[in-house]
Amino acid sequence: MSRKFLSSQTARATAANRWDNTDASRCESAFTSGEKPDAKPKPYRLHLSSSDDLVTSYEAIRAGFVALALEKNRRATPFVEQARALKVAASTVANPADLIKIEELQRALLTAAGVSDKAARHLQLEDKTAAILGLIENFLAPAGTDFVEELVFRFLLTRGDTLGGSMRNVGGLLAQRKLTRALISTLALAGTPYRWLHSISNSWAMMASDDTDIELHLRGLCWTKGRRQRTVIYNLTVPFLKNNVDVCLFSCSPEELQTSCRAPASYVALGELKGGIDPAGADEHWKTARTALIRIQTVFGQSSLKPHTFFIGAAIAKKMASEIWFQLEDGTLENAANLTVESQVASISRWLCSL
Repeated sequence: MSRKFLSSQTARATAANRWDNTDASRCESAFTSGEKPDAKPKPYRLHLSSSDDLVTSYEAIRAGFVALALEKNRRATPFVEQARALKVAASTVANPADLIKIEELQRALLTAAGVSDKAARHLQLEDKTAAILGLIENFLAPAGTDFVEELVFRFLLTRGDTLGGSMRNVGGLLAQRKLTRALISTLALAGTPYRWLHSISNSWAMMASDDTDIELHLRGLCWTKGRRQRTVIYNLTVPFLKNNVDVCLFSCSPEELQTSCRAPASYVALGELKGGIDPAGADEHWKTARTALIRIQTVFGQSSLKPHTFFIGAAIAKKMASEIWFQLEDGTLENAANLTVESQVASISRWLCSL
């Protein structure tokens, strides 16, 4: 037998042994686990390795409270400037009774009297006048020469209530802005043009070269990739669910949205976005989101549909993280991310843009 033949036989045996020790064992492992050798990883596995990755860190909670404080100060700035202007205007009279004669101060006087903008819309002119006269007689006149300061303090007291009311859902707004910025960044990196829905004018605008701060006024995004049209809408009351859903992704253009939102088959993905950072309310936020997601799955299941579902939260405690992880593992939930972890938000945004 020639040396060449023996060398060839030895090479084949070595290769066979190598396959036995690597690919064969991997295939056997995949067979016993029920997975295919080259199975595509589940989307959440791209940024999560265990439930611990979902837990909000103490540092993130602190940073979240600082962000809320900064937002509160930003929203308070117009009220502070109004108070300064009110002080200058009110200082032009020597007697508080003369304030009612200044036409441009009537709204501010009504506010100082404790009447909110919402309540003022339900009052007649005589009711408003009575409220202002009550303010002057009971509080401004007794203050004597300090009536201007008293007026400004009471104006700010009512405006503080207004600010407090607007801050109740500020966590949700901050969460929406953060997800929006991540989606826009993903589309920009891919060179995908988009349009965005202005929350005040309710009109769609083309992307601009300077997209600074557009997330402050954005309620929706749309883009086209190949033949696929995708539209994201925040805070939509889904007609057949009769419930509000934080994030909805549609397989349609904005022009088709009025019709598509009534067709279950048009929904590509639905998700809950909870931006509250206070750990004390974390469990309640998850319970609300979990109930909403269960209802989504139930209603769509009645039409034999299973859209992608996901959860993004800012305050996630350990027990809550374990529940979310369990739902991810058993397929109840398809993706999840902690809003305070930039890499997770970027990953789930990339996933949404790929659907």
